[in-house]
Amino acid sequence: MALLRLAFAAWLLSIASAAAAAPSEYQVKAVFLFNFSQFVEWPPQALGSADAPFVICLVGKDNVGADLDAAVKTETVQGRPLVIKRSADAAHPPAPCHMLFIDNSAGAHLGGILTDLNGRPVLTVSDIGRSAEQGAIIEFVSDRNRLRLRINVAAAKAAGLTISSKLLRPAEIVGDTPG
Repeated sequence: MALLRLAFAAWLLSIASAAAAAPSEYQVKAVFLFNFSQFVEWPPQALGSADAPFVICLVGKDNVGADLDAAVKTETVQGRPLVIKRSADAAHPPAPCHMLFIDNSAGAHLGGILTDLNGRPVLTVSDIGRSAEQGAIIEFVSDRNRLRLRINVAAAKAAGLTISSKLLRPAEIVGDTPG
């Protein structure tokens, strides 16, 4: 009987440690945001001088910020240091940015933000529902406790960005066909 209790306790501990090890939604989004910088190509003039930082901006409630800070602490993009800028004021996103994450709390300002960035080489990423149809380049979609991507290739082309087929393959394409 003692052996059975010990086995049951070990089983409970393994479940608890597996649950504790599972990353949160925001940790996953933070890692995705960094990885987008590895699978998207910006026009050379958009990145500035060789020592200019690569800037990721966050607008709206800072749900992903701490996890993003942790994910990119020692990372670089094309040899450039990474800088994270934040703005809780969705009407005034930080600038300049190479990538802008628009939190779902900024939903009322999505259209204005996208209009202001129209044609600029900024990778817009959001977790606002149907944001890819509205012109965001990448949308995070939660589907059965999994994070999926919707990519608006027409918006990426308009911004002068090239998205790797490695990122396009698993994503749902919105707006235009890649090519």
